[in-house]
Amino acid sequence: MSRQDATDDASAAIGSALYGLATRAVKRLPRDMSITSAATLATLHRTGPRRITDLAVAEGVTQPAMTVLVRVMEESGLVERKGDASDRRVTLVCLTEAGTSYVLARRQAGVDAFARLIDELADDDVAALVAALPALARLAELESQDREGPRA
Repeated sequence: MSRQDATDDASAAIGSALYGLATRAVKRLPRDMSITSAATLATLHRTGPRRITDLAVAEGVTQPAMTVLVRVMEESGLVERKGDASDRRVTLVCLTEAGTSYVLARRQAGVDAFARLIDELADDDVAALVAALPALARLAELESQDREGPRA
């Protein structure tokens, strides 16, 4: 097996493990709102106010679907629409305090769930995960750059 084949095999195995872990993690989250709604709130938390069109692209939905989603979240008090100071024709979607609290609580619930699982691992496995933290952080950075697209 060539070095490139070994690298490709390792990448595929790591990708498969991360994908499986991510999909199981999503299934464990509270079902109090759709995954798209939660992802939209997380995007707003991470990137700040955005146009509905930008949110639709970031979350992979149509603009009309995002408009409906924003309206529902606005009625729930999680987001609000504000004018853009640099262009009065533009409306930006912003997180409210309640939206920020929701994102932080949901994230903490996920962290706590993984922490409980990690506590069950052997010390060597925990050390391996700690050693992988810089690479995982870089993967998250690359994925975020790839997904975010243009900002308003």
